[in-house]
Amino acid sequence: MLGSLSLLWLVAMTTSLVSKAQILTPQDYEEEDDEAVTTPSLAVPCDYDRCRHLQVSCKELQKVGPVACMCPGLSREDQQPDPPRLGEVQMVAEEGCAVVHWCAPFSPVNHYWLLFWESNGAPQRSGPLNATVRRAELKGLKSGGIYILCVVAANDAGESRVPEAGVEGPENWAGSSFGPCRKLIMPPRPVTLVHAAVGVGTALALLSCAALVWHFCLRERWGCPRRQGTAQASEAL
Repeated sequence: MLGSLSLLWLVAMTTSLVSKAQILTPQDYEEEDDEAVTTPSLAVPCDYDRCRHLQVSCKELQKVGPVACMCPGLSREDQQPDPPRLGEVQMVAEEGCAVVHWCAPFSPVNHYWLLFWESNGAPQRSGPLNATVRRAELKGLKSGGIYILCVVAANDAGESRVPEAGVEGPENWAGSSFGPCRKLIMPPRPVTLVHAAVGVGTALALLSCAALVWHFCLRERWGCPRRQGTAQASEAL
């Protein structure tokens, strides 16, 4: 009797535990594994081009994007910026100007300006240009003039270095493709060439007319040898 009651109690307890237990399927195991393993998102470089005109700073791009991107390394803000790299310079002879392109240095920059001077002339400085600017127009250049052009970057710590004419002459700047300075030779304007051609043609025409007039005046003054010989022959007959 006691053995039967013990057996019934054991069967009841086993049934209760089985009903309360949670059956895990293979799909449940896969979901648990997915939750446990998290793949970290890889940071990508920011869409920043230091030679692009009106380029927003890389710090601003990091704030706008949904995922934090990586910026190129820059020097410290308490150090003067490195020199920019002067790029393509387009000479517009018809308007007497030059369109200057440059690339930003790997340094914090607050603003830029252009420094230029004619050979043996005093340096001239343009107005400040925004830190996003990478292209500017330089006006008032003389036809056939020779200029030295430099791009200067500035921040709170100071200005970027510009080569001195006494140490590094313009002949070195003209061959440098990565420096901040370059020698420019403004070509003559097409209108000036046309005027010169017209002037030379007019001078040649006047010279030819003067030569013809001088020749005929001499013939009228001294007479023509053929006419004198013909006149003498007719008198002899």
